[in-house]
Amino acid sequence: MAAPSTRKLPKDFLWGFATASFQIEGSEDADGRGKSIWDDFAKTPGKTADGKDGSVATDSYRLWKHDVAMLAEYGVKSYRFSISWSRIIPLGGRNDPVNPAGIAFYSRLIDELLANGITPFVTLYHWDLPQGLHDRYNGWLNKDEIVKDYTNYARICFEAFGDRVKHWLTINEPWCVAILGYGRGVFAPGRSSDRERSAEGDSSTEPWIVGHSIILAHAHAVKVYREQFAPTQNGQIGITLNGDWAMPYDDNPENVEAAQHALDFAIGWYADPVHLGYYPPYMREVLGNRMPDFTQEEWAIVKGSSDFYGMNTYTTNLCRAGGDDEFQGNVDYTFVRPDGTELGPQAESAWLQDYPDGFRALLNYLWKRYKLPIFVTENGFSVKGENDMPIEEAIKDKDRVHYFQGTTAALVNAIHEDNIDVRAYFPWSFLDNFEWADGYLTRFGVTYVNYETQKRYPKDSAKFLVKWFDEHLTPSEKVTNGKPAAAIERPKLADKTNLSVISTTTTVKGSSPSSPTTPKIKSRGFKACVTRYVTSILALLK
Repeated sequence: MAAPSTRKLPKDFLWGFATASFQIEGSEDADGRGKSIWDDFAKTPGKTADGKDGSVATDSYRLWKHDVAMLAEYGVKSYRFSISWSRIIPLGGRNDPVNPAGIAFYSRLIDELLANGITPFVTLYHWDLPQGLHDRYNGWLNKDEIVKDYTNYARICFEAFGDRVKHWLTINEPWCVAILGYGRGVFAPGRSSDRERSAEGDSSTEPWIVGHSIILAHAHAVKVYREQFAPTQNGQIGITLNGDWAMPYDDNPENVEAAQHALDFAIGWYADPVHLGYYPPYMREVLGNRMPDFTQEEWAIVKGSSDFYGMNTYTTNLCRAGGDDEFQGNVDYTFVRPDGTELGPQAESAWLQDYPDGFRALLNYLWKRYKLPIFVTENGFSVKGENDMPIEEAIKDKDRVHYFQGTTAALVNAIHEDNIDVRAYFPWSFLDNFEWADGYLTRFGVTYVNYETQKRYPKDSAKFLVKWFDEHLTPSEKVTNGKPAAAIERPKLADKTNLSVISTTTTVKGSSPSSPTTPKIKSRGFKACVTRYVTSILALLK
């Protein structure tokens, strides 16, 4: 009996790995870059779990050519990275000077990706607001000013890179920006009603104002792109939202309703206005007059302001009614079923368990509700205790392999059995890196980074994903940078399941021959980690 044929992904399906500028670049003072809100925040005692900051990270501002070479060795079709706003406009504002060196850096990176047959997938904003705008008018709290400044920044990027970049994300995970930055106060700029945490802030109002500003800034940037650039550049643009599947704890109608309430606050807050043209009614019920509204003219710009659904997701939560956390829709989250069993293997991150059925369920929910092609722009797993393991043990990340085995199977099932239009999958993350409030304690990378030497080591999860996509991709003759994809010269791998260690040939203190400059960088020994949602923060505080 013949073996069943492998079910292929759609033609021109994009896969690759994701990163963000502040988490990997380092070189905070290099080549005219201005401060972001994360620079000083991360250096403030108590703001990161290990007291470390992003001044070096994975040193990718200097080691960018090494990183692209490794991506090429992996054979990825695309690479999702973000642009640092304060590298492009150091002070951030529409009347502030533009930094040519910042534009040159990202231009070289884009060219190198294309030369290796890798499609750039660019995020304009991944949480690193220029400090100058926060100091000038409180950043996202000032809707009128931030919309104009963000739109100007986006326009500069479209002008500089849009001839080569055909996939744009405006904002990454606005829920995290608003709730963790202006509600919990655990992310920059650290505003909160908790006066032990922050001298300024109002957690009852500011997150909803910030979210409102972000939606409008996103929509105006999309309007500019569609009207002034898309007709000649022929690209796509959208927003990407975090949100995990919410599953009722049991069949109790109150818990079924609670699961929808959780989705309203986690996803609908942004997805409903952008895709449907209204805020979730449940949010208005809970927040009352604290929930801002758009004018009729603004709604006309907001509705339909994304060409696709950008999906960042990691886990599933069982939901019960009766919670008192407004940021979660007054819903109680748990991983423990009524029979006492847990959803799946526990990650290092308290908020994360491995449950691939939830990944498929969320794809179905988003497809049926918003009826747009889905780009999975983040998905990943932190292995419990990985940071304390010797490198030889850490790279054998069987729990992460198990996670990706589940999500890739769910991905294929969603496409072939559920007929969902999924067009991309970007595991988080390409590299272990600086992971915000956790500093460097939890690793999410498919590539291990030794922060003392900056050497990169492929983990088993990278090998699994490379092999899996080799087997499931449909051969494509799509033209890339003027050449058919098959004609692009890539580094050869005798065995893609046995990828070599990538040595950067430099240390943090040294200089890289592929660097655009030789910036001075402080040497710091540190470890790697991630945090994303408030449950991990609460676990940390306990």
